[in-house]
Amino acid sequence: MGGPAMSQDRSDQGHSSLVISGLRAGIDGQEILRGIDLDVASGEVHAVMGPNGSGKSTLAHVVMGRPGYQIHAGTITLDGTDLSPLAPWQRAQAGLFLAMQYPTEVPGVSLADMLDAALRARGRDPGDLAEVVRVEAERIGMPPALLTRALNVDLSGGEKKRNETLQLALLAPRIAVLDEIDSGLDVDALRIISRRVEALTGEHDVGVLVITHYSRLLEELHPDRVSVLSAGRIVATGGPDLAEELEQTGYVGYEQVGYEQVGEGQVGAGQVGEGQVGAGPRGNGQAPAGAAGEV
Repeated sequence: MGGPAMSQDRSDQGHSSLVISGLRAGIDGQEILRGIDLDVASGEVHAVMGPNGSGKSTLAHVVMGRPGYQIHAGTITLDGTDLSPLAPWQRAQAGLFLAMQYPTEVPGVSLADMLDAALRARGRDPGDLAEVVRVEAERIGMPPALLTRALNVDLSGGEKKRNETLQLALLAPRIAVLDEIDSGLDVDALRIISRRVEALTGEHDVGVLVITHYSRLLEELHPDRVSVLSAGRIVATGGPDLAEELEQTGYVGYEQVGYEQVGEGQVGAGQVGEGQVGAGPRGNGQAPAGAAGEV
């Protein structure tokens, strides 16, 4: 769809990567993440799947720096910069974006006001923001009437997720973390949002770390790599075929491996099954043979 173009700051950023290494973290004295090794690069979609209680949302919170969570060991870097000492707003300015599972309602602040402030904070000219927002909202099927409301106030779950997607498109970050963006979406909304996010990996070279329970999202938002998170540890990494396997088998077996290996920092070859490391180039759906769970 054609439309006005807002000045972007992506052209001089080059290739970006979010690298998580040996991350051990938790909240209220409880360790939830027990040695996470994970990475996502520009233009790539890396999906993290896992059962309830495996640590998926904790991973998103820790990466974005949500207060209350503590890092016990390991590093989180964006293009070589250690994010650990940075506040959430500083991580956002560095190029990180989090689409929350439960977006926060902000009475008295409009979507346009928030986007204007966010763009200016990153040194970008908002330009003809109102028209750009209108075009983007139309692209994702967001009714114009919702654009004048206070941020996320009185919106349905699906409307809030469209709101998050609109912000992602306008801000064009280096790396986007999507925490269960598929929750609360019907089939049509899921398709629209997934395709818009995937388009952003090409338009602005955004790297996407998508966290989800179900493979239905990945039928639309096609991943380059899929990792299984169980008991706070990555226990398998593979290509899109791994998501298809999980659709058929569920997480039986992966949960057991995760709990058995807590504290060791390794998952041995052959213990996980089909999930293998090293997905091939985007879209080929192949993963070379490798030791399951090595990241």
